[in-house]
Amino acid sequence: MRRGAMLNVVLTNKKGLVGNVKFKGSLGCSDHEMVEFKILRAVRRVHSKLTALDFRRADFGLFRDLLGRVPWDKALKGRGAQESWSVFKDHLLQAQEQCIPTKRKSGKNSQNKELLDKVKHKKEYYRGWKQGQVAWEEHREIVRAARDQVRKIKALIELNLARDIKGNKKSFYRYVSDKRRTRKNVGPLQKETGDLVTQDIEKAEVLNDFFASVFTDKCSSHTAQASEGKGSENEELPTVREDQVRDHLRNLKVHKYMGPNERS
Repeated sequence: MRRGAMLNVVLTNKKGLVGNVKFKGSLGCSDHEMVEFKILRAVRRVHSKLTALDFRRADFGLFRDLLGRVPWDKALKGRGAQESWSVFKDHLLQAQEQCIPTKRKSGKNSQNKELLDKVKHKKEYYRGWKQGQVAWEEHREIVRAARDQVRKIKALIELNLARDIKGNKKSFYRYVSDKRRTRKNVGPLQKETGDLVTQDIEKAEVLNDFFASVFTDKCSSHTAQASEGKGSENEELPTVREDQVRDHLRNLKVHKYMGPNERS
């Protein structure tokens, strides 16, 4: 407002969104008048749309039955490793869709909410202490309370992980891997010519050449010398029995993460 003339207009596209419009008088020596209004809007609760597999309600009997019906010999016949994996993965996901229901991921639990409130409260008091609005003793008490709360919740989480390690090893190993301070990548490598390589593709080629050299003629002289001192030619070669392979497969750690190829 300026001397009774309307200069600014508050426009909305919804009736009842703006209310309590008041004129607060002029600001200092200005001839403009201040307008105060409130946006009347209820707080909307945001629900998470993320879903996860609910293994507690899964039908593993039907899951095994569906995968057992697939004629794997016929389905994988004449296919390479990558193509075979794609076929197996398709059947696996189809069986998963039928046997393992999904659930919506819940939000933060009450303990995490309480912890976040404590940390937020601590930051507010720290900001107030820096600005001289909060006493040091009061700020120190808030910091101690937040630190104690963090330690208690951390100890409770670690206790639950240790208690459920037999049935939920993935969570335990995920927690341990997250605690690693350094995750170093492969550093610069040196070629046979003496040059250093830093690009990922060049590193992969150097490593590939190094490990592939085991099967080339570069080390044929070493293998020949080693074979001469190992005994007669009639010595029996080591054999691998079917039961040994089954034992190794039975003792695989099923709770370990898959590798980059999604297989190992």
